[in-house]
Amino acid sequence: MASQDWFEKDFYAILGVPQDADDAAIKKAYRKLARQYHPDKNPGDAAAEQRFKDVGEAHAVLADKKQRQEYDAVRSMAHGGARFRAGGPGGNGGFEDVFSAFGGGGGQRVRFSQGGAGAGQPDLDDLLAQMFGGTAGAGRGGADPFSGFGAPRGPRKGADVQARTSLAFRDAVRGATVTLTTAEGGRITTKIPAGVKDGQKIRLRGKGAEGDPGAGRGDLILTVSVEKHPVFGRDGDDLTVDLPVTFAEAALGATVRVPTLDGSAVRVKVAPGTPSGRVLRVKGRGVAGRHGTGDLLARVQVVVPQRLTDAARAAIEALHAEEADLDPRAALFERAES
Repeated sequence: MASQDWFEKDFYAILGVPQDADDAAIKKAYRKLARQYHPDKNPGDAAAEQRFKDVGEAHAVLADKKQRQEYDAVRSMAHGGARFRAGGPGGNGGFEDVFSAFGGGGGQRVRFSQGGAGAGQPDLDDLLAQMFGGTAGAGRGGADPFSGFGAPRGPRKGADVQARTSLAFRDAVRGATVTLTTAEGGRITTKIPAGVKDGQKIRLRGKGAEGDPGAGRGDLILTVSVEKHPVFGRDGDDLTVDLPVTFAEAALGATVRVPTLDGSAVRVKVAPGTPSGRVLRVKGRGVAGRHGTGDLLARVQVVVPQRLTDAARAAIEALHAEEADLDPRAALFERAES
């Protein structure tokens, strides 16, 4: 964005935050307004589309520490009283030197353009160059007027743009292609790599805001939200699943089937005496990542029978009689008293 625009635009007011707002408050305000005015929620509403663009522009500047510092400096000059007043015959405007505070209060001299259509008018780039440590009189072809703040010389790259997308659990594990709507109503199609995690940010190079003429576009920072799956969970590159087994299978041992994310099933061995909570590991059935493929972790959940036949009840009562002298909570109480 041209620096002259910053005199006229109040980015803090656009986002509805105070000038001393921290990064978290700025981000929160931006996300709320971006959702409210997004073109997908306001189809055909030109005012909402312009508001969406303004919000994105304000966030791009205020979220960047260096740009925000420069913007605040420029705005402080504007609010400090920089203004034109009517001049003498011919209507030539005089410029009141209100920037003397930057030069020690001595009435700093302002350089004017020497030719062309703007002859006799203040040259803003020269003015800013003098105020911020650049070379006086460098003009538009010389030093960057913000060089005193360490900004790069030459045309500025476009600002980065923030966006969000939501993926189904299976698409996040396998990878997917998504299409995004830009602030200008355009479309961006991109591939989400396999194994992306909930909350992960992906940088799309050159998909952000337009830069100055001759400079590249900014980047699009895409935050991915992954939806919950009714059966599978995720722990790093491992997939997790709760595996119900009967009391008899847990007590006597069994080989049971376990579902996998691709729809097939694998068989695992449940050892005799397996308790609830024990994890059975199936190698290579997890998420494919940069360091290999994770595993499928099946956590055993022993199912207590809800209805018993007379024979089943008699068998359990016999088992209870056999274990009459066993207190499974004895060790628990010993540890609690230590």
